[in-house]
Amino acid sequence: MKAKKQAGQAIESHYRLHTDAIEDLVTANRDNTPEYTREELEKYTSVKGKRRVPVPLKVFLIKAWFYGAVCFFVFWGLGLYVGSRLDLCVIAAVFMGLVTDLLINTLLRFGEKRDGESGRHMMVRRVGVAGMLLNMLYAFALMFVVVTAYAMINALLGLISPVLGLTLFLGVGPIGFGLIAAGADTALIACKHMLLDMAAEARGR
Repeated sequence: MKAKKQAGQAIESHYRLHTDAIEDLVTANRDNTPEYTREELEKYTSVKGKRRVPVPLKVFLIKAWFYGAVCFFVFWGLGLYVGSRLDLCVIAAVFMGLVTDLLINTLLRFGEKRDGESGRHMMVRRVGVAGMLLNMLYAFALMFVVVTAYAMINALLGLISPVLGLTLFLGVGPIGFGLIAAGADTALIACKHMLLDMAAEARGR
């Protein structure tokens, strides 16, 4: 008799447990539903053993591809019709500013997991006409750094050439231009964040 009573209580408690769980699911709302961070959820949704490409590397490759495309269309395309290298640099800087504002930054914002996280990979975070103008101004500074980098590399190759008995020279091509431009952009953005951190630390004292 006692055994039957205990078995009945066990069945009743088991039934109550499941009905309570179902009721919690049905009546769940934002007030009684726990919140979890995206990183915590990704631990259970991501495939184990899958290697992910780091976000900074993705951003670098995206920028290198777009800057390389600018080089292809401007220096290789318009270079057949525009004889002045200075004019080509000015045109390329304008296109780089437009591409950065309309394509690169838009793509980075579209792929962000949290609002505003892509801003750390941008020199100019503003959107609209003001952001476009600022990106174009920044593109001129970026082009100056790229031209300087080409000059320094070719100067170094000029010193090495007699030693090796070869004539070494780095020409302007989409791959090299894209990598140098993306590297210069990464370095300038890092300098920007460093200066902002220093200013914030100075204000906090």
